[in-house]
Amino acid sequence: MNIHALRVAAGLFVSLAFNADGSVHYVDINSSTPTSPYTNWATAANVIQDAVEAADPGDQVWVTNGVYDTGGRAVYQNMTNRVAVVKPLTLLSVNGPEFTIIRGAKAAGGGNGDGAIRCVYLTNCAILSGFTLTNGATRAVFDSTTHQSGGGGLWCETTGAWVSNCVLSGNISYHWGAGSVRGTLYDSVLKNNSTGAGGGGAASSILLNCTLTGNSANVGGGAWSSMLTNCVLLGNSANSGGGGAYGALQNCTLTGNISSGDGGGADGSVLNDCTLVGNFASQSGGGASDGTLTRCLIVSNSASSGGGGGAIRNTQYLQNCVLIGNRASFDGGGSAGGRLGNCTVVGNSAGNGGGVSSSTLSNCIVYSNIATNAGNNHWNCTLNYSCTLPMPTNGIGNISNAPLFVDVNGWGNLRSQSNSPCINAGRNAYVTSATDLDGNPRIQGGTVDIGAYEFQNPTSVISYAWLQQYDLLTDGSADSADPDGDGMKNWQEWIAGTDPTNALSVFQMLTPLNALSGVTVSWQSVAGTTYYLQRSTILSVQPTFLSQQSNIVGQAGTTTYTDTNALGGGPYFYRVGLLH
Repeated sequence: MNIHALRVAAGLFVSLAFNADGSVHYVDINSSTPTSPYTNWATAANVIQDAVEAADPGDQVWVTNGVYDTGGRAVYQNMTNRVAVVKPLTLLSVNGPEFTIIRGAKAAGGGNGDGAIRCVYLTNCAILSGFTLTNGATRAVFDSTTHQSGGGGLWCETTGAWVSNCVLSGNISYHWGAGSVRGTLYDSVLKNNSTGAGGGGAASSILLNCTLTGNSANVGGGAWSSMLTNCVLLGNSANSGGGGAYGALQNCTLTGNISSGDGGGADGSVLNDCTLVGNFASQSGGGASDGTLTRCLIVSNSASSGGGGGAIRNTQYLQNCVLIGNRASFDGGGSAGGRLGNCTVVGNSAGNGGGVSSSTLSNCIVYSNIATNAGNNHWNCTLNYSCTLPMPTNGIGNISNAPLFVDVNGWGNLRSQSNSPCINAGRNAYVTSATDLDGNPRIQGGTVDIGAYEFQNPTSVISYAWLQQYDLLTDGSADSADPDGDGMKNWQEWIAGTDPTNALSVFQMLTPLNALSGVTVSWQSVAGTTYYLQRSTILSVQPTFLSQQSNIVGQAGTTTYTDTNALGGGPYFYRVGLLH
């Protein structure tokens, strides 16, 4: 779903509905002469439900200042709603949520149960704007549909019920969504709502430009199973997913959320272009756990167990993210478990693996992290085409050069300097996103950089780390040179993994050996490089060469392959190539 388009549509829908041709009905709590159908202020209803009942589909109900805590209607069995909008109409306040309050009621004893009253029920295509919904509660029965047990503040038939400029505060529910169930909420605040199930603020909802603060739940303190865009989740709490759980968040900020289990900021969620700061998990995943994070800034989160910044489970994936200043008591100050691609992990701390632990990384910078026990930067990890110290024992293509950030001391700017060895030093096969953390094209110069940011104007197409290793210039002048005279240009030597200063180090085939078992082909190779082999029996017929074997992992010095199908007199022609 295109969230940006949805947000625009929501605004248009509300605007058009407010200017519809239907009749207007009025509500004033101080009206002394309420007379149906309440079509002017002199005859205004003093109970909101009365005016709603008098309205037809497409009409508007205008409500002026007051605390509306009388009246109501049960829509499903015994669950009473202070206001039940069962037809598509628009209910709006005159002066906004500060002055216009719909108050529900808690059951005897101050909780959920028989006698509780929800604040508002909205049917599909109904619109609510400009109210505070508070003190709502639900029945204390298990109801998988949440008709009676969910949405203490607001219960919507679908996300096609629209809410704008509202405050949902101090509501409770027995089941999902203490503040709201379903509905599309725009420019609203959900605060201090609480449920024993999922979604203290909202459940199964769409939220646009909303603030969720101080909500609590068993799962998803701020929101559960919801889609959030341009939202702030602040100071929410849960047993799992303090800020949110099992949702999708776009361009959101998660700050100061707490989980007594996993996922201080979020658990089991998809986060794009989000900022996670100062969240805490009593177990693992201070910033987030068990989700997918893309182009996220993960700063100063903490966990009592593992994964101060990020993940703790193998399903977690972080791409084009920066993890900085996070800490964990045990392992993985930045991240523990899961996979990281094109991430920058600096300034984190933990007992084991100050940067990362038990993770698989590609195209990442893991530098200047601290561990009190083992593995300042990485512990029990596999790193490929990454920049770190010490050189990993598991993985290929790594470099140990200092990454040369723009701001080396204060971590204020983790983009690469123009001479950074991380430029063009990654591997394109590991790239899964078209843009970097800045939203710029992920690959410039033909080869991806290492780290969360892509240097946008590289002067050479070759890995800067590789050029610097052989004291070659990075300004592009060395790319097509052949300093050792072996017939291979520097860019070809780089792709082949050979030494540009040694004429004997060259990518070439050796003399094949013919035997009864077939033809054995050999070539000079580099460990970890992936090769493919092709064969032809007649060069005058197209296609000339056909693939015999792909994904041949190169050995140090020489790699051999026996073509068991090459029997008889031949002739056989071979060529070998490599995957870059």
